[in-house]
Amino acid sequence: MYLTKEEERILNGESGEGTQKALELLVAIGEAYDAERMIPISRAHAASSGQEGDLYFVELLANGGARCKVPTSTNPVYDLEYFDNLFEIPKDEAEVARRVMEAYKRVGAILSWSCIPYMAENIPLYGETVAFSESSATPYVNSVIGARTNREAAQSALAAGVIGKTPEYGLHIKENRKGTSLVKVEATLKDEFDYTLLGYYVGKQIGYGIPVLTGITKQPNTEELINFCAMSNVPGAISMFYMPGFTVEASTVEEAFQGDAPEDKIAVTDYELKQSYEELQTTSGKIDFVMLGCPHYTLKQVEEVARLLNGKKIRDGVSFWVCTSATAKMLAERIGYVDVIEKAGGHVVVDTCIDEPCWIAYKNKVGMTDSPKCAYYRRFKEAMVARLQDCVEAAIKGKWG
Repeated sequence: MYLTKEEERILNGESGEGTQKALELLVAIGEAYDAERMIPISRAHAASSGQEGDLYFVELLANGGARCKVPTSTNPVYDLEYFDNLFEIPKDEAEVARRVMEAYKRVGAILSWSCIPYMAENIPLYGETVAFSESSATPYVNSVIGARTNREAAQSALAAGVIGKTPEYGLHIKENRKGTSLVKVEATLKDEFDYTLLGYYVGKQIGYGIPVLTGITKQPNTEELINFCAMSNVPGAISMFYMPGFTVEASTVEEAFQGDAPEDKIAVTDYELKQSYEELQTTSGKIDFVMLGCPHYTLKQVEEVARLLNGKKIRDGVSFWVCTSATAKMLAERIGYVDVIEKAGGHVVVDTCIDEPCWIAYKNKVGMTDSPKCAYYRRFKEAMVARLQDCVEAAIKGKWG
C-alpha cells in the first residue's frame, strides 16, 4: 500500500502515539482489501457505544493525544444522571459509559450521541468521500445522499476521523457500487412501517449485496428511507441500494447495474410483507413498555407520537419511551410536542437507544416497538413489532393482540 511521506511519518509515531495507532488500523484494513492508497475524507461518524467494545480503542487514541482532523459525530450512549435516577445501573457499566463519553470528548468528536447524524449534526453532501459507521447511516449516505463510504466499524470510522483519510477500496470505487440484485416491488407501500417490512424482507433475502428496487411509484419520504436503510441491516448487510428515479446516483436500472445483468432477481408482494410482519411477532398480550426511536425519531415522527397521544393517558404499569436526537428534542420542546407526550405519561429521551445497558430494568419484561432493529437487540424478554398507531393503542390499553 502506497503511503505519502506524511503518512509514513505518522506511522512512525512522529505525530504522537494516538494518531499512529489510528493509522496503523487504517493501513491494516487497506492491506486486507488490497487498497492502493489512502484518500482524504471530509467527515466521519463513529458508531460509539457506552460499552467495553468501544472503550479500549477510543481511550487508546485519546490517551495518545489524538484529535479528530475532520468533523466526527458519535452514536448513542446514554445520559448517566437521567437513567441512574430511574434504574439501578451496575456501577461498572456506568463507569464504562462515562469513560467512553469523556474519551470521545478528548479526541474532539462531535458529541451528538445520535444514530441519524445525517439529519442535523453531520450532513454529507453529494459526492463527498466520508467514513460512516452505523447500520442506517451507511446505506443512507451512499444511496439517498450520494456520498461515498464503506460499511465502517466504530473503530475504523474514528481512526479515519483522526487521520482525515481512509483506504481506497470497496464503495469508494465506482465499479464496486453497481447493483447486484434486482428487486421488483409489487407490494403496496402505504407508510413508514411498510418500508420497515420491505427493508427487513430485502435484507433477509439478499444478505450481502446492493439491491436495485423497481416498481416504487412515488418518492419515499425521509422517514421511509431511514426505515428501509436500518431494517435491511437487521437480517442482512446492505451498505447501498438503488431506487432508480428516486435515489440520486442512478436514474435508470441499466445505470444502477452499470450495464451488467443482475446476479439474482426477487419479487416482493403484499404476501411477503405480511409474512415478514408475522415472523417478527414472538408474543402477544400484556405489555410492560413501548420503545420507539430505533433509529432515532425525527422531529416529524415525534410530532406524530404527540398527535396520537394528545388528550390520552398511557396505562398505569406501562412505560412509554421515545428515543430521539438532542436536536430534535430541543425543537420538539419548543413546539410543545414533548409536553403533550409527557402529559400522557411518556418519556422523550436523547443520547441513547435500546442497545445500551441503561435499559437493564427491562431484561425480564415484554415490550412493543415499531422497529425490528429494536426487537433484535433483545434488551428485554420478548417484543411485539407493529405500526406506531398500534404501539400507542397498546400503551393505552396495556396489551396487544
